[in-house]
This record gives sequence, C-alpha cells and structure tokens, in this order.
Amino acid sequence: MDLALISRVLFLRRRWRTHDRWSVEQIAAHQARALKKLRRLAYKRSDFYRQHHAGLFDAPLSELPPVTKADLMGHFDGAVTDASLRLGDLEEHLKSMVETGSDAGRPWRSRWWTAATGGTTGRKGIFVWNRSEWAAVLASYARANDWAGIRVGVARPLRVAIVSSRTPTHQSAVVGASLRSRLIPTLRLDATSPLSETVAELNRFLPRVLVGYASALQALAAEQLAGRLAISPQAVMSASEVLSEHAAREITRAWGTAPFDVYAATETAGIASPCTFHNSHVYEDLVVVEPVDENGLPVPQGTLGARILVTVLFSRTLPLIRYEMSDRVGIGGRGCPCGRSFALLAGIEGRIEDVLYLPGQAGTVPIHPNVFHNLLDDVSIAGWQVVQEDTGLRVLLAGVASSASVEAARRSVESALGASGVVDTDVAVQVVDSIERTQLGKTRLVQGIPPPA
Repeated sequence: MDLALISRVLFLRRRWRTHDRWSVEQIAAHQARALKKLRRLAYKRSDFYRQHHAGLFDAPLSELPPVTKADLMGHFDGAVTDASLRLGDLEEHLKSMVETGSDAGRPWRSRWWTAATGGTTGRKGIFVWNRSEWAAVLASYARANDWAGIRVGVARPLRVAIVSSRTPTHQSAVVGASLRSRLIPTLRLDATSPLSETVAELNRFLPRVLVGYASALQALAAEQLAGRLAISPQAVMSASEVLSEHAAREITRAWGTAPFDVYAATETAGIASPCTFHNSHVYEDLVVVEPVDENGLPVPQGTLGARILVTVLFSRTLPLIRYEMSDRVGIGGRGCPCGRSFALLAGIEGRIEDVLYLPGQAGTVPIHPNVFHNLLDDVSIAGWQVVQEDTGLRVLLAGVASSASVEAARRSVESALGASGVVDTDVAVQVVDSIERTQLGKTRLVQGIPPPA
C-alpha cells in the first residue's frame, strides 16, 4: 500500500466535495483556469501539441483540431511532456507485466502508472500518469461512491468486489491494486471465469459494493434471483459497458436497489456518475466533454452526438486536449434535487462501432444495438450476441428455454430489420452454452463489419 498516494487521494476527495456546492459560474471559471494551465504546459513541453495547434495557441478550445488515438500513438514520444518516456519502453513494460503477473499497482520506475486500452476501436492505446495525476484518477473513481452516498471510514471499511478484468494492463486492475488497503478490502474477480466460481467467491466475501461490467452484473442478478448467490450489497455499480434498461431492471429486482451507471474510460478516468437521485452528473471540474456530430460540429443540448471530444484538465504527462472518443453521448441541462450544478448526462448509447450497417433499397441502413436489446434481452437469460457476416447476421443465444423461443427470436429480428428498410440479409439463430468474452472480460454484444468509407 502506497501511503503517500492514498493520502493524496483522500485529500483530493475532501477538496472535491467542496466543488459539489459550486455555482455554474464557479465551474466555468475553474475550467477556464485549468484549461489555460494545461495548454501552457502542452505548448512548452510537447512537440506534438506545438505542431498540432500551430497558429492557434490563443484560439478558443472549440477551434482546436481534435486528437485521435492514432494521432497520439503515432506521435507518442513527441506528445508526452517528459523526454525520458518512450512508447517502446512502455510497451515492453506492459508486456512484462502480463508475462510475469507483477503487481499492477506498483509504479514503473517508481514514478509512472500505466494502462492500455483493449483496442476494440482499432489500435491499442497506451496511457501514462505521474503520481499527482494517478491520485486524481483514483479520486475520480472514488467520487462515484461519494455521489452515490456510500461512506467509508476506519470503523466501517468498504468491502468492494469488482467483476471485470484481471489483466494487469487494464486500468481497472491498476486502480484496484492501487487502492487495496484495510479501508478498502477488495476482491477482484475475472469476468471470464466460470460463473459458479464467481458466485462462490462473492458468497464468501459478502461485498458492501459490487462493481462490474453490465453483462456480468446481469448474469449475477440471475444467480441471485435463482438463490445461488446470496449477497446484499449496499450499492451496485455498472461500468465499462452500456447498461441496458433490461439489465438495470434485473439488477434492481435482484438486490432491491437500482444500479449506479458509472461512465468512465481508460484515457479520462471518471467522466460522470449518478447522485443519490440517480441523475448522472458530468465531472466538469475534471473533464470538458463536447458532443459533436459527424462533421465535428457541436450538437444541441440534450442531443446525442456521433462522438465526443474530451479534454482532461488534470492531464500533464500525456496531455489530452479535444481527444476523440467514439461514444454517442448527450449533455443535458442542470438542476437536480441533490443541489449540484454540474451538467447532467442526457444519454449514452455506446460506441459507433456497435452500429450495424446493413443493405437497404437506397444504400446502407444503420441499425443501432438498442434494436437487438429490445428484441433479445427477454429471450436469453444467459446472454446474446449478434455477429455480422458477409452473408447476413448470426444471432447467438445462451440459456434459451425452448426451440420455440429460438424461432420467435429469428422472426422478430427479421421483422424489425424489414421495418427499418433492411433487405437481402439472412438471419440465423444459434444456441450456445455461453457467450464468448474478450480478453478483458467484456462482451461485444454487436460485432459489425466496418461500413464503407
């Protein structure tokens, strides 16, 4: 346990609680000051940003060009603000972590914490933080507990069970290893492990807070309702996957409390989380979130953008200024019974890569994953997956009660696609024992073929 790091996290949590009382004007003033400091540092120490923002050093944030993951990874050595950092060295370090199973919470070279993205949207991303930044990352995740009304103290340790990835390069593993202490006894479980093993571990541990991928939580909710799992968490936190309405209902039915849907990413750490009224507020004192359309233009308030541009106000080692993420997010208004002035998250529909592009009479027809959620969530108790192939769609169902359900699912999918204008697309339904997860334990519910340029 790194006492200095934990002390810094506790300090940030106390200081950030005062931000809960900030007015809209105070939030805006803080963003302006923090953004000015971030850009000044980036222009002084990052060759990449000096070139990327050439001629725009004094321009408003909205006029700066976006930065993609490919941009950062392709110019990593020039993007970082510390000349001792090299992408090749970090890649070797992360590779060694996987091979040796070393402690993910121990800083590399005693200075840096590192994590890699899963690479589901293309090239794998590698991100690095110094001690001050890593404390902010940890505190941003702890804020979700604070806003959900979960308290922790010497007299009441916070027993947390996390069902996600145990891959040491995944940020959730690094966060869990960094926070592990007597105050926060933590059980880390791999979402790819057999469900029976996960159930047994949870029954022994009896967590006060259960955190996990939405798909993993839904499967555990079914185990709780069947009587095989017997835990009584004070709160259930869903993260890293889009939480469907059906999954939220099942989780609420299992544990008598609605799940808190935490929005975060490896690159940014916490972005938004719900208060006790289950209204999700954006962490505007930590990140600037800009939903934009396909052309990079701002979308109206409350409208889902095609993607978002995020600026991480505390990023210093690898500055993130208008960094592009493919999540479809909307930012709403303000005003909540909890009293916070932070903007409300109007909605999130996941990543544009999950949208299927199927043939129609006049061209391609986009089909959002919600179409399949509405049709398949109630059919399969153990999960489903839709895979796009050259000849059509293959629908995988696990835990289906009868062959009649299989045929009904096929007809309902065909009907919904036809109503959306899709043509010449065969639908085949296959019953499987379980739905395959990625190395990080996530379930890619919809796997599409990239659309034509």
